Amino acid sequence: MAETMTRRDVLARGGAAAGALAAMGLPEWVLPALAQGESLVPFTDIPESFNPNPNEFTRFLDIRRIDGPFTPRDQFFTLQHYGHPEVDPAAYRLTVTGLVDRPLSLSLDELRRLGTADLVAGFECSGNGPARVQGLASNGRWTGIPLADLLARAGVRPEAEEVVFLGADKGEEDVEFRGRTFKVEQQFGRSLLVANAMGGAFVAHALNGEPLTRHQGFPVRLLVPGWYGVANVKWLSEIHVQQGRFVGKWQVRWYRTLRGETIDGEIKWQETEISRLRLKSVIARVTRAGGAHRVMGFVLNDGTPLRSVEVSVDDGPWQAATLDPSNTKYSWKLFSWRWEGATPGEHTLVSRVTDATGRVQPTTAELESKLTFLENNAQFPRRLRV
Repeated sequence: MAETMTRRDVLARGGAAAGALAAMGLPEWVLPALAQGESLVPFTDIPESFNPNPNEFTRFLDIRRIDGPFTPRDQFFTLQHYGHPEVDPAAYRLTVTGLVDRPLSLSLDELRRLGTADLVAGFECSGNGPARVQGLASNGRWTGIPLADLLARAGVRPEAEEVVFLGADKGEEDVEFRGRTFKVEQQFGRSLLVANAMGGAFVAHALNGEPLTRHQGFPVRLLVPGWYGVANVKWLSEIHVQQGRFVGKWQVRWYRTLRGETIDGEIKWQETEISRLRLKSVIARVTRAGGAHRVMGFVLNDGTPLRSVEVSVDDGPWQAATLDPSNTKYSWKLFSWRWEGATPGEHTLVSRVTDATGRVQPTTAELESKLTFLENNAQFPRRLRV
């Protein structure tokens, strides 16, 4: 049986225990989240090369750290394409332009006075998956103003079709057109149909009761609950309302999925934009107390109510897990399952989630027709030794 270690063990053994944890591949942070008499069962499927902080601009959440609904600001995952722009809060202005009756230019103080509503929302990067140990995901309580309130203040005109969101982050890009390449500077930008923009999007200036960090888009960012992280534009500086399609790189050329569908015996290939979260569950941690184990994890989805979350051990029958009653519509949904009678040795655990419409989290085999790596919501088997 693998060695496990309780909080009491560590307090008693001090530095020697920390060294033992390191040898077991367990960071010291596991200890505060453990209840008295509870020990962590380490996974054996985490690559030795896994690094939650591979560089100054990227941070993965080590999902073994999850011990409550909200991800701390200094652990919240972060990923971007143009680095972290420095935005002077005193000079900052958020503009609302285009097909509006009353264009706006709001300082950070003015925006804060307009919005003190809260939104609990969890999301993941569309590139999240097993290679990152599902670490491009987090959940937080955001403070700000519903985008619909801001757009109502500006007065969106009837002919408007899309709302474009531009960040302060920018970089030089090669734009190819019929054999020619143009070098141009582009801001990071995404767009939403007006109906989607009005349907719950949120302009946030705080995370978990504190101002946004630079990693999280200080001073202001967009949240689109139920959508993949790319839609949640950080360092938000411009909101532009327009007719016609926004065709920026990060909207239509970079973030898309290619999958095949067999129709009448013939494969039809379809390209779709990255938008709403696809149904996904992940086992994040297993602990032992007494003779039983507790399996904990989270679900990410687009806000559709859930029917069930289930866990299977070693390809055995699916057994119902319990959802945390504090879960909300757009939060990640924490779940737990009590594992009785675990035998010593290697085991494989996997979870799956089903929503109220009958959609079931797919297996890896069921996603084989998807050629691009984005939107990987396949079931995620976890290996461990008890």
